[in-house]
Amino acid sequence: MRTEIKYLELKSGFSGNGPAWIGLVSYSKSGKTVYFNGIAFQRIGSDRIQGNFYDIESGDEYWISGVKKDMTDRHKFGGGKIFVEKRILNEYLQIIGKTELPKADFELTEVETEKPVERINELENEKIKPTEFSADLYWKEPNELTNDEIEYVISELIADEKNAKYNKPRRSFKKARIELEAELEKRGIKNV
Repeated sequence: MRTEIKYLELKSGFSGNGPAWIGLVSYSKSGKTVYFNGIAFQRIGSDRIQGNFYDIESGDEYWISGVKKDMTDRHKFGGGKIFVEKRILNEYLQIIGKTELPKADFELTEVETEKPVERINELENEKIKPTEFSADLYWKEPNELTNDEIEYVISELIADEKNAKYNKPRRSFKKARIELEAELEKRGIKNV
């Protein structure tokens, strides 16, 4: 596996003050997956909100980039200590042209070096669990569905709404859920 020293910062839930590391990342054979500290990341693409990569398991966004020689890796409005992986300290010091790490802004740390390749492969290859209801329920009008089908679709939409990363799909799931709840109310059935 190809390795490289990178700057990584957790963006989800933080305003430029998220935990940050300088460490040795590994790349998958294809180069599409980056591994660091027991986490697998993939590039977000043009839909990015704050980061350029996301944690495949949690969905959290991260900023991952090359390290800067002038040590200005954090955004100028961000703050907090940057954790430097102990095993790459000498290489990092050479990159920044220093003999020791400035203690005010940096802290040495150990990280998980095992790559979660197997776990991530299983996750990515998971098959969708078959359900007793077919996917065509989503394309039917609310008045064409049975009470059980409506309740099933509502529960799925609630889960989709909670797990949506962006506001537009979240609003779409919510709108569909509200329409189905209204149909149940018309039928005189209390919501699930």
